[in-house]
Amino acid sequence: MTSVFNFTFVPWFRSVAPYIHKFRHQTFVVGIAGEAIAAGKLQHLAQDLAMIQSMGVKIVLVHGFRPQVSEQLKAKGHAARYSHGIRITDEVSLDCAQEAAGQLRYEIEAAFSQGLPNTPMAGATVRVISGNFLTARPVGIVDGVDFQHSGVVRKIDTAGIMRSLDMGALVLMSPFGFSPTGEAFNLTMEEVATSVATALQADKLIFVTEIPGIRIHPGQPESEDNPIDTELPLVTAEKMLTELPAANQPTDTAFYLQHCVKACKGGVERSHIIPFAVDGAILLEVYVHDGIGTMVVDEKLESLREATVDDVGGILQLIEPFEKDGTLVKRSRTEIERDVGNYTVIEHDGVIFACAALYPYPEARTGEMAALTVSPQVQGEGDGERVLKRIEQRARVTGLESIFVLTTRTTHWFLKRGFVLVDPDWLPEARKRKYNWDRKSQVLVKKLGNA
Repeated sequence: MTSVFNFTFVPWFRSVAPYIHKFRHQTFVVGIAGEAIAAGKLQHLAQDLAMIQSMGVKIVLVHGFRPQVSEQLKAKGHAARYSHGIRITDEVSLDCAQEAAGQLRYEIEAAFSQGLPNTPMAGATVRVISGNFLTARPVGIVDGVDFQHSGVVRKIDTAGIMRSLDMGALVLMSPFGFSPTGEAFNLTMEEVATSVATALQADKLIFVTEIPGIRIHPGQPESEDNPIDTELPLVTAEKMLTELPAANQPTDTAFYLQHCVKACKGGVERSHIIPFAVDGAILLEVYVHDGIGTMVVDEKLESLREATVDDVGGILQLIEPFEKDGTLVKRSRTEIERDVGNYTVIEHDGVIFACAALYPYPEARTGEMAALTVSPQVQGEGDGERVLKRIEQRARVTGLESIFVLTTRTTHWFLKRGFVLVDPDWLPEARKRKYNWDRKSQVLVKKLGNA
């Protein structure tokens, strides 16, 4: 049993480590829907956020309180009223919002104070700081509807929040604000979280919500052909919003998506929508390559580029399993460091997922593409094709008329992409002298036309 655990744990931990390094000292704004707390998820969410903070991430937590306020109103026999997806906050609703905010703040601080043995928070000391970090103004009258004590964010005390984060504290914010004259306003968690993330230029905005994310075909039921879209480019998300009906309920597709789009347009590179129903959803979204919900990004995270010396470790880690099983010829660190300028890589969030090298033979007007490797995690997603096209482009720029590969396992992949089999005697003289006749690699050549 122990050996099986070790076998699974070690590669898992190694796969997580690059994300731990990347996110250290970054700032995450996490908006937790009040429904998550009402569903009893607070304890596990607090534990997961405490773990993330222990790995060097600065966290601002904004809680919602829709169901808690509605419950207070129901107990008082007062009907909840909404318009434009916003609660109309009269005097009774304002009192209920203040009571709910106070109670939730107490529950959240208590959850972060439980450093019990044999729990993920054992020995943890999480300082929670909350205060009047935002000023608000009234929503006012919209389309003839007076929203009374409902407000919107006027200003965020960025410096105050950053000072608290720099002291190692977790900053807790309620969807509640005050005007410069001391008047209280009820706000929405989504608007507060979006405004804070934008003001701080946070690295991530994460909504922990009732919905699992945005499906590839919004509005259609869950199916194998309609899974969650794990990465949604900003331009696609904006187009989607123009085609979706107005959002009045949190379960409407556009409800959280509109805030993710606003945050990304405001400078937050990544905004996430994840389900609180899945235990560990925040950990799965942040530390697993494909995540669990939907991430809206203002640019494609995958970067196709030429390698630098900083990529040597990542290239070695990527190609090592393929060298061990004989798919690739073994290359030393010294060799890769020497030739790193020949490599093209695809990098995603600081992790190398694909690579290949181009070795020119100018006298023969050809070049060898070597060490073409794609991580098993992303095979079948077109990364090999993208690297091949970049290598072809680099070869053309160098004035080469063809590229060739030597392979023992992937002949058909290259044949489908315009390569043809040739005899090893075709190889340039310099390469022929290094040909391993015992390995019996097949040689495939592709002529390069104009791009």
